[in-house]
Amino acid sequence: MMKRRLPMNRLYVLVALLAATGILAGWLLAEGYHGFLPLVVIAMLLLAWKLVGVYRKFVRNLDFIFNAVRNNDYSFRFASRPGNTSYSMVNYSLNRVKEVLDDAKIKNNGKEKYYETIIECANIGILLLMDNGLVVKSNGRALELLGVPVLSHVDRLRPLSQELADTMLAIAPSQQRNVHCSTECGDVSLLLSCSVMEHAGLTLRVVTIENINRELDTQEGLAWEKLTRILTHEIMNSLAPVTSISNTLLHNHDDTEKVQQGLETIHSTSDRLMAFVDSFRSVTRIPPPQKSPFYLAELIKETLLLIEHPGVEVDVVITPQDTMLYADRGQLSLVIVNLLKNALEACYKYDGMRYIVISSSIAADEKIHIEISNSGENIPADVAGNIFTPFFTTKQDGSGIGLAVSRQIMRLHGGSLRLSHNSGNKVTFEIVLE
Repeated sequence: MMKRRLPMNRLYVLVALLAATGILAGWLLAEGYHGFLPLVVIAMLLLAWKLVGVYRKFVRNLDFIFNAVRNNDYSFRFASRPGNTSYSMVNYSLNRVKEVLDDAKIKNNGKEKYYETIIECANIGILLLMDNGLVVKSNGRALELLGVPVLSHVDRLRPLSQELADTMLAIAPSQQRNVHCSTECGDVSLLLSCSVMEHAGLTLRVVTIENINRELDTQEGLAWEKLTRILTHEIMNSLAPVTSISNTLLHNHDDTEKVQQGLETIHSTSDRLMAFVDSFRSVTRIPPPQKSPFYLAELIKETLLLIEHPGVEVDVVITPQDTMLYADRGQLSLVIVNLLKNALEACYKYDGMRYIVISSSIAADEKIHIEISNSGENIPADVAGNIFTPFFTTKQDGSGIGLAVSRQIMRLHGGSLRLSHNSGNKVTFEIVLE
């Protein structure tokens, strides 16, 4: 591509004349013709003044360019033909600057359209929020989930749900919050996640919104299916012998010995059924936690005194040592006792080195993580998927409610209980408290 040649203009002439007068002044000074020096100096000053004028013109035009770009106006163009202006070279250079800025704007607009298309095609709602609740950007999915045609500020959501608006203002980076609200589409459960980004000198929070109703319905359906299967199994196992024995007694009521044996069997079966019903009540009727502050180290020490662990080494690592909890001490003690009993039973079944490690730490979000690990074989996958299901057990005399009750207690505390490690010779359960 051939470059455009710039013809001689006023700027070139001024520079050439200033250089010539400078040379002339030097020659006169060297030859001793001092009488002509004042005239030459005056000429140099006039030429320098003219160059300053060109510079000022250049600065004014450059300032004009910046103001136009700041106002998103790229329609200007400076005259660059020598016949139309004395500053053709300067104006040509400024026009080149304008063209570069114009190309950069076009490319930037293309990138913005590209990212806007990606955001609009996302299957989750996305909001860009300022700290004061102003909505900088939102995609269509977010508006659909929230049931609003347009959203300029979080406060516009308060008629819909006060909790939703407060959560959006309070949610911090790396946090997740569940919010239930009612929209034109009905009741929905929304999962809000937050991250942070810098844009145009502003710190913005990126809040993503997901409708988890379907997932919750699926999980709830699976939970009810498991629970119904277990209840049916337990009740049928208890009623089958009662039905059989009562039918036998109806036809052999004269045999006193058989009647006695039958009644004893019915009585023991009824006791087992009542014990099962009591276990069911213990899962569904956990009282609200009565929270109070206490040291974790003291709780662990008291718990270990309740459980004998001969032949098993128990290490306690609490970081920091003065970690304090705000929870129901009795309920949390029950959770740790259940986990320790399970850990001990797994250790006793293992032929290798037997140990239990109780550790705790405080994460960056100030949540307290308590882990109870034990040596032993890993839990089979089919069992691990059901260990928190009420009444599911692989033990001969187990009730299957220990872990279910423990998880329910942690949920009532606003925390969680999960199987965090299950491989090799190590199994770990993790408690998380707010």
